[in-house]
Amino acid sequence: MRFLTIILASFIVFPTLYAQEIRFLTLFEKSAGNKTPRYDETVGYCKSLDAASPLISYTTFGNSPQGRNLPLLIADKNGSTTPAAVAKSGNAVLLIQACIHAGEPDGKDAGLMLLRDIAFNAKFRSLLDHVTILFIPIFNVDGHERFGRYNRINQNGPEEMGWRTTAQNLNLNRDFLKADAPEMKAWLKLYNTWLPDFFVDCHVTDGADYQYILTYALETNGSMEKGLSDWTSGVCDPYLVNGMKEKGYPIFPYVEFRRWHDPRSGLLGGVAPPMLSQGYCAAQNRPGLLIETHMLKPYKSRVESTYAMLKLVIELLDRDYVSLKKLEKAADDYSSGPVFRKQKMPVSFSELLTDSVMVDFKGVEYSMDTSDLTGGLWFKYDNTKPVTWTIPIFTTNKASAEVSLPEAYIIPPEWTNVIDRLKLHGISMKTLIKPFTVKTSVSRFSNVKWQQRSYEGRHKATYDLADTMETHTYPAGSVLVDMNQRRARVIAYLLEPKSPDSFVAWGFFDAILEQKEYFESYVMEPQARKMLAADPSLKAEFERKKAADPAFAKSSDAILNWFYSKTPWWDSHYNVYPVGRILDRTSVTELSR
Repeated sequence: MRFLTIILASFIVFPTLYAQEIRFLTLFEKSAGNKTPRYDETVGYCKSLDAASPLISYTTFGNSPQGRNLPLLIADKNGSTTPAAVAKSGNAVLLIQACIHAGEPDGKDAGLMLLRDIAFNAKFRSLLDHVTILFIPIFNVDGHERFGRYNRINQNGPEEMGWRTTAQNLNLNRDFLKADAPEMKAWLKLYNTWLPDFFVDCHVTDGADYQYILTYALETNGSMEKGLSDWTSGVCDPYLVNGMKEKGYPIFPYVEFRRWHDPRSGLLGGVAPPMLSQGYCAAQNRPGLLIETHMLKPYKSRVESTYAMLKLVIELLDRDYVSLKKLEKAADDYSSGPVFRKQKMPVSFSELLTDSVMVDFKGVEYSMDTSDLTGGLWFKYDNTKPVTWTIPIFTTNKASAEVSLPEAYIIPPEWTNVIDRLKLHGISMKTLIKPFTVKTSVSRFSNVKWQQRSYEGRHKATYDLADTMETHTYPAGSVLVDMNQRRARVIAYLLEPKSPDSFVAWGFFDAILEQKEYFESYVMEPQARKMLAADPSLKAEFERKKAADPAFAKSSDAILNWFYSKTPWWDSHYNVYPVGRILDRTSVTELSR
């Protein structure tokens, strides 16, 4: 009798599931893999999943400059929608992000289908046993609605798609540290509220032609604590590679050639900077995966391969959620501990081009001709002729800049823009209620140069640095940023001037690099002569300066400004970094009381 009941129940349940799957076909499926939905249709689909399934919840996490909501789907076995509720379940939290570049919608369509299948197909329910999924179907919502057929000249489908950048023409995947875009400010609040255990960012690549439909990047080259790096390289990487191969999708690490478009020149395998998504997650002690489908492959195949990769990630997290969370806890403890601060921290990396291994790479035949139109190289690929090359890949990285970490940073209260950005990153800090005098390491800048061409709306700066120990009194309202916290790597990337992604490099402190007080030549001419007569060593220094710098020797303004810099009237704040580094733990303890 019980067996009969089960059989009868199946006739009730399975037709219902089939009907749900038909009802929730995506535009991608209805169009045979040729179309992707617009923003309103995507949001409507998300809301319908929420209404139909207790496993799926729709919400938003911010607004765009043009007033659109930033959509978020949450998939959880218990219907939980808050970090506290999910934490009680012990689940790993997976954040999947699509359309950060809105002309690359593969992840959006793959993610919508995957969550649909989890909601209505019993075979997929187990994916939520130990994993809670946060899915951003469209991150760059305004760029998404700059919809058209001619937004990606290198890309094979869909029929229409969004634009790469936001309405403010910012590339969100250069903004994870500086957080200029309103969308990124909202994302950082979401990320640091949930602190996902794993992150996936879905893209479509540019570059050369080759056989792989999907390439990927994982941070395995030294930007994370060793335990996490070992798990990412020794567990996650082979699981994804083998799993995708079994599904008929051989994959390869993110393709970057030593010479652009030229596979035979060899491959580079670097460390993602923290301005990029997976680099930022690594700084937060959380593994991140970059998916890059190949722009020349058909849209249908690209979406299907992304679907397969996302499903593998969930299966791995469901299996390894306990061990991964333990590794992350250990990495957090290490980053906040004294051992980490006693070692120099790399803030930028470069590939070591003297160390490589040979790998098999599935390319296509190509030729390099000289263009009779431009005079440049013209690469001609023939994807009807697949070929496998054995070529070098350079994956050994070295620190190109590293810093000695302080016990804390102290920021004067007037730098509100910087303080507010630190808060977006979830960084803990204490506001001083009274002035405090403390010895700090102070940086002075020289040879400051700004790049001529704007980059992401800013003119980045380069400079030389000299550090000295000085005693300063910081006013009430100054902010103490203790490095004894899990986000210590993020803090160093933001506040250390040597970091290419620091607030200084991005121009947040440009005002201090500008001379604001000047002299009249008729005042400095006699003053300079008095100084030379009174100080023979100054005269010797002046002669050495002229001999070493011919341009200086020919510039009367530069010469008088040099003498001005030696007077008591010189601006003592010019070219001085206002953020102090406290090296003594006792001072930090006193300030923290």
